[in-house]
Amino acid sequence: MPSIFAYQSSEVDWCESNFQHSELVAEFYNTFSNVTFFIFGPLMMFLMHPYAEKRSRSIYALCVLFMIIGLFSMYFHMTLSFLGQLLDEISILWLLAGGYSIWMPRCYFPTFLGENRPQFICLIVIATMVSTFLSFLKPTVNAYALNSIALHILYIVFQEYKKTNNKELRHLIEVSVVLWAFALTSWITDRFLCSFWQQINFSYMHSIWHLLISITFPYGMVTMALVDARYEMPNQTLKVRYWPRDTWPVGLPYVEISGEHKNC
Repeated sequence: MPSIFAYQSSEVDWCESNFQHSELVAEFYNTFSNVTFFIFGPLMMFLMHPYAEKRSRSIYALCVLFMIIGLFSMYFHMTLSFLGQLLDEISILWLLAGGYSIWMPRCYFPTFLGENRPQFICLIVIATMVSTFLSFLKPTVNAYALNSIALHILYIVFQEYKKTNNKELRHLIEVSVVLWAFALTSWITDRFLCSFWQQINFSYMHSIWHLLISITFPYGMVTMALVDARYEMPNQTLKVRYWPRDTWPVGLPYVEISGEHKNC
C-alpha cells in the first residue's frame, strides 16, 4: 500500500497530463492556478475589516481558511497524494462550516434549536467533525458531497432573492450564481468529458474551476453579509463597494457600514 504522502497515492486524478512540465509537479496548471487564493484572501481580509470588526472577527478566520484551501490544493495537484486530497477537501468543508456558523439566517435553523445561534454553531461543529471522519472512508465521493452542499446554499439564496427588493443584493446573488454555475460546469466537464478536452489539446478546465471559484468567494461573502445584515444588523446600512474603483466594469466587492437607521 503506497504511503499517503507518496506522489499519485490518491485515487483522484484530473484531466491535465501529469508531469508534462516538471518532474516535481504532477499537474502544473492545476497547481499554479491556485495563486488567486493568495491574492483574494488577504485582499478581502483588508477590504472587509470594518465589517468584520462590527459583525464578527471570525470573518478573518474564513479568509485564512480560504488561503489554506489554496495552499492545500496546490500541494494536492503538485503531488496527487492521498494526504493532499484530504487536506484540500477537509479545509473546504471547514470553510463552508464557518460560513454557515456566521451567516446562516436564524429563520432557517432547525426548529428544535429555535433561533439559538450558539447551539446552531455547536451542531455545525459536530456535523463537520463527523463529516471529517467520514471523508476518510470513501475519499472518491468527497468532492461530490462538497459540491452537493451548494444546493442547500442555493436554496437559501433563492429564498432571500425572492424576499428582497434590494437591487445591490439581487445583483450580487445573480453574479454569484452565474460565477458558481460556470465554475461547476468547468469542474464537471473536466471530470466527465476529459477525452474530449484531450482530443482538442485543452485539458485545463479544472484550472479554470480554480480561477472561477476563487472569484466566486468574494461575491459569495458579500452576498451573505448583506443577507445576514437584514436579520442581525437591522440598524446598520451596508453599502456595496468595488475594489479598485466603483466605476470600473469589473471589481472585487466589499461592504462599507454606516450607522443610519433604516426605515421600517
